[in-house]
Amino acid sequence: SAFAQTAPAAAAGGGDMMSSLTGMLPLVLMFVVLYFVMIRPQMKRQKEHRSMVEALAKGDEVATAGGILGRVVDLDEQ
Repeated sequence: SAFAQTAPAAAAGGGDMMSSLTGMLPLVLMFVVLYFVMIRPQMKRQKEHRSMVEALAKGDEVATAGGILGRVVDLDEQ
């Protein structure tokens, strides 16, 4: 009697693995969507900003995010 009760549970053991993978699927999909919607565009903006700052030269006219206009008079590492 005891063997008969445990046999279906043992057979369903393989189904538990598939069930856990199916349960994790929404979580994985959320991370993929988060990456393409938030993380990747932010990395692209950072790369563009870094290349823009590296391209600055003495005499360039710039505008800040606050709307202040200016001209680059001196450059250093920072």
